[in-house]
Amino acid sequence: MVDLVLGPLLRHVGATDATVWVETSAPCTVQVLGNSEKTWTVAGHHYALVSVEGLEPGSTTPYEVRLDGREVWPHAGDDPSRIRTLGAGDRFVLAFGSCRVATAPDDEDSSALGTDALVAYAQRMRARSPEEWPDALLLLGDQVYADELSPEMRRRVGERHDLSEPPGAQVRNFEEYTWLYSQSWSEPDVRWLLSTVPTSMIFDDHDVHDDWNTSHLWRTEVEASSWWEERIVGALMSYWIYQHLGNLSPKELSEDALYDRVRNCGGDAEPILRAFASDADEEADGASGARWSYRRDFGSVRVLMIDSRCGRVLTADRREMVSDPEFDWIESQTEGDYDHLLIGTSLPWLLPRAMHDVEAWDELLASGARGERLGRWAEKLRRGADLEHWSAFRDSFDRVARLLAEVGSGRRSGPSDVTPATVCVLSGDVHHAYAARAHFRVPMSAAIYQLTCSPLHNHVPAAVRVAFRVAWSRTAERCVRAVLGLVTPVPTTSITWSKAAGPTFGNQVATLRVEGRAAHLTIERTATARGAHHFETVAELGLSSDGPRAGQPPSDAHRRRRRNPATRWRAARTVREI
Repeated sequence: MVDLVLGPLLRHVGATDATVWVETSAPCTVQVLGNSEKTWTVAGHHYALVSVEGLEPGSTTPYEVRLDGREVWPHAGDDPSRIRTLGAGDRFVLAFGSCRVATAPDDEDSSALGTDALVAYAQRMRARSPEEWPDALLLLGDQVYADELSPEMRRRVGERHDLSEPPGAQVRNFEEYTWLYSQSWSEPDVRWLLSTVPTSMIFDDHDVHDDWNTSHLWRTEVEASSWWEERIVGALMSYWIYQHLGNLSPKELSEDALYDRVRNCGGDAEPILRAFASDADEEADGASGARWSYRRDFGSVRVLMIDSRCGRVLTADRREMVSDPEFDWIESQTEGDYDHLLIGTSLPWLLPRAMHDVEAWDELLASGARGERLGRWAEKLRRGADLEHWSAFRDSFDRVARLLAEVGSGRRSGPSDVTPATVCVLSGDVHHAYAARAHFRVPMSAAIYQLTCSPLHNHVPAAVRVAFRVAWSRTAERCVRAVLGLVTPVPTTSITWSKAAGPTFGNQVATLRVEGRAAHLTIERTATARGAHHFETVAELGLSSDGPRAGQPPSDAHRRRRRNPATRWRAARTVREI
């Protein structure tokens, strides 16, 4: 009898269609709402991504999963899973966050990490009506931790390998990656959440390795190791199956040649995906690679996800966060009509200014600008302190700034000639939450923000909290620039930015609510009182009100709004019952 191993995960949802991902124990036919898909096999594991067609726009439809005609989901007594299609309204609610360590209740690390924000979010959803649920969930990296294993995972990996040999207590291959995804997505509340809320994802460093694609020197060293090839092949194979495929619409899936080959190879598709994964990793060495970036439209909201890890170019004479062909594609996706542009990238584009300056300065030294000795020291600092965000890729940082200036000023508007009301870069990675407003030298019709929320479930040492709080101060910024300037001047930036909310710490989830051309951010942190999980609101921020059409002078009301932006931050201690 065939069983459901993992899932279902509700991934893409449009006005009339959706995709549902599952892993099964054996080959079978998977059925969802009368739509069928045969499983395909990779390394002895069996998967299907069912395209559900013919749904009504703006509808809510409970669904079951059947394997060879036998109902296997939902489990007896559990809440039903639902597909809620996009309607014609102008309201959209997006939840987002990153960095989730999965633990079992009896793990020794579980209590130290605190309440899992996804678990608490799911429990709150169960107690509310579907009209109050988010329309989509964005997971911005570190869905699994390949290099920081739980006690149970460490035990399983240790049964197969000598953990005293490199790379130590870390997963090594595709099979062990399947264990990580099973651990991360099997928790009952999280499993129900992922079956009910359409979810888009992108990877970050810990999905592969803490220093993944930090620099050309790191690439050279790791490629010479005995374990890297099997690790990266397993990582990218599993990412393609468990995360990337669900990011695509049914139309995109029908046009994907690799997906077609895997589904119809007539046997185990492991050799096909191994070759693909190995080639995709070569992008950092200057090869063509693969495009992991993608786009989703939710009515008047456009979500553009950027791969800021695998798509890097790290040769001896070039350092880019994204290759030129992929950035050309990214730029093309910003053209057209929409009210809000959300750019998802696991790594923040705008950091606390003091940290930005350290990373930009370190990149300059590591390039050899002040000699080989300082260059070697800067490389060690880069890896030890994880100085690898957009600010450590100066050319790419500036290219994003130029793109957002074009979008925010209306130079990429579509036929309706309407400038977006907001442009927001959504990120995680840095284990705290904040909002920063970008300021350009030319007038912007759109409000441009960096919105960062992390972690969903992880521990932040007290020293790190202090460092991030201090890094946002103007005094720290001036002192850092003065000290670094004693060695070499800190590179200048073409824009400035200021903190609008935060920093806040703890296990957190952010919610972005859009209604028409207005947008509002809420950041909530998990808490426990009298044995029950709660959320406390730690930050709220009004992001925008309506702006003028592109090419038209601002109205008097809009000028007043620009002089007195509708932004506010409230460090509330209000506790909300789940």
